[in-house]
Amino acid sequence: MGEKHVGVAGGRVRSPRSVAIIGPFASGKTTLLEALLARTGAIGRQGSVDAKSSLGDSSDEARDHAMSIEANIATCTYKGDQFTFIDCPGSVEFLHEGNSVLNGVDIAVVVAEPDEKKIAALQLILKSLEQRNIPHVLFLNKIDKATGSVRAMLQALQPASSVPMVLRQIPIWENGAATGFIDLALERAFVYQEGKPSKTIEIPDDERAREVEARYAMMEMLADHDDVLMEQLLEDVTPENEIIFDDLVQEMQRGEICPVFIGSAIQGNGIRRLLKALRHDAPTIVDTRKRLGLKESDAVLQVLKTYHTSHGGKLSVARLFGGSVKDGTLLYDRRVEEYRPSGLFQMQGLQPKKITEAVAGDLVAFGKLEGIETGMTLGVGAKPSQDLFVATRPDPVLSKGIKATERKDEVRLSTALSKLVDEDPSLSVAQVQSTGETVLEGQGEMHLRVALEKLTGRFGLSVKSFEPSIPYKETIRSKTELRGRHKKQSGGHGQFGDVVLAIQPMPRGEGHSFDDTITGGVVPKQYIPSVGDGVKEALQKGPLGFPVVDVAVTLKDGSYHSVDSSDQAFRMAGILAMRDGLKECKPVLLEPIDKVVVACPSDATARVNAIVSGRRGQILGFDAREDWDGWDEVEAMIPESELSDLIVELRSATAGVATFSRNFDHLAELSGKAADKVIESGTAAA
Repeated sequence: MGEKHVGVAGGRVRSPRSVAIIGPFASGKTTLLEALLARTGAIGRQGSVDAKSSLGDSSDEARDHAMSIEANIATCTYKGDQFTFIDCPGSVEFLHEGNSVLNGVDIAVVVAEPDEKKIAALQLILKSLEQRNIPHVLFLNKIDKATGSVRAMLQALQPASSVPMVLRQIPIWENGAATGFIDLALERAFVYQEGKPSKTIEIPDDERAREVEARYAMMEMLADHDDVLMEQLLEDVTPENEIIFDDLVQEMQRGEICPVFIGSAIQGNGIRRLLKALRHDAPTIVDTRKRLGLKESDAVLQVLKTYHTSHGGKLSVARLFGGSVKDGTLLYDRRVEEYRPSGLFQMQGLQPKKITEAVAGDLVAFGKLEGIETGMTLGVGAKPSQDLFVATRPDPVLSKGIKATERKDEVRLSTALSKLVDEDPSLSVAQVQSTGETVLEGQGEMHLRVALEKLTGRFGLSVKSFEPSIPYKETIRSKTELRGRHKKQSGGHGQFGDVVLAIQPMPRGEGHSFDDTITGGVVPKQYIPSVGDGVKEALQKGPLGFPVVDVAVTLKDGSYHSVDSSDQAFRMAGILAMRDGLKECKPVLLEPIDKVVVACPSDATARVNAIVSGRRGQILGFDAREDWDGWDEVEAMIPESELSDLIVELRSATAGVATFSRNFDHLAELSGKAADKVIESGTAAA
């Protein structure tokens, strides 16, 4: 596993380090992971996502869709330092995967393209890092396909970051192609060599002026946080390189700047220079412990990811922040529940490799930690002193009803769904009592599609998906008073119950009530609750076919038979009176209305407003999204029936980045052809 110590080497604390590779969809993150592993000798040759030969994205679903759908983990050693890289999905539908693992990393490499259309997606990534004070650098990928000034590209991307993006390198252009780069801190030039390390050359004369200008711009940004450097620049004193390097490292680690490196992951260009920067500049586990508020004595770990494998069972991937762990070491949660893992592994893609011990800084997988969920903090040998931050689960934005094709598979389906949610907490499963449906909720069309593919491919289940039912209700507009009589004689004791019910509407949202004004014992007291049971049963399905709400019912009169009356007879009398009475009270259909808050880039707000209005939405207003430069939040009331594929249209209009939250607000009357269609559909379903 490489070096397993925290010691001082050349004045630098060394330890196993964990690095997130994160960025917008299709920016080249998995390809960068391949390039890093190939350059460190962890794999024999660099694989390809297109050729389906990469170590990452090796699941059937990832291969089929040529995209990352879960975190890919791989460990390598570079010049005696061990790095565990976590390649995080870039699609907004799978972003929670990255948010879950970020607590366990020392630094993040943000992979971006010089593409203005992806600025909003890049901002989502950078915001998640900035909010949690995670040090990060930017790797400007696909430089081999770039045209024009890199500084102009960076100016275009700068709005995505709340801290300055500081160029560490500029490209050397030849016939419009990037053939190498100049390191502004080192003041050295390098040319790319296919399949070999870059070759050091003298800075070309025609690049010298550009290098001087770019280096001065870099130092000016660093001087904003270093008074000594600022004074030297003002006095035209050339700063020592050591000051420049120290400022680059410290200001990056404090979250004051975002250093920018350039290269091409697919060509392998700029990879070793990035590795060297990580080796020298990345925080250690000591720094990360301080950032997370942990003491040096805290022997704790946090579960970052859960896998359910077909052969090895459950694997819980965790970062060890202190102490050491061997196979069978006892772990404890905050409730002092005891857990004994069965097996200790290092993950290389989806392949677990058994190891004997893990030390502070290692990212490893524990076997069969039943009852442990992603995000949990565990103590080694004793309960942890605190629970570490857990990423908030995003609100679901798309739902699908789901059921097993074969009734005999219902229990297996329930178990499989539980495992999917365990692996991916941004999925959720709801059992809707009013409809009896099982509903799978997630972050978008592809997110749910992949979940369904896993049910089929991994768990061997045949399932059907469908649009979940809308929980329509009905109520009444007028009142009535009606007698209901249940009388039956079939030899022996008969059945007799007779009631008079007053039915009237209640204010919206009041539910329903049952009362009585019986005097003189015309309905014996022991039978009155049974009348109430009949009323409640009748309200479960009104004349339009839906549950009835906001109705007040009063038992006013009735009669009984000393021999034939019973609880059952009076329950039936109540049902009969309600069924006939509700029809006379001008029943009306009610549809659920949700309060929806859409978050979107400001340049798409007008399009979002048009989409909302086109879905019978009532726009309440919009305002700037707090702490999000260039974003708005649109508030609206939208019928629940219009929300089924809203996210698909919103993302189409916002380069894939919009999202929304929703909460039930009220029920509103639905009439006309729209109501007729719902009633007809409900009758057909019944």
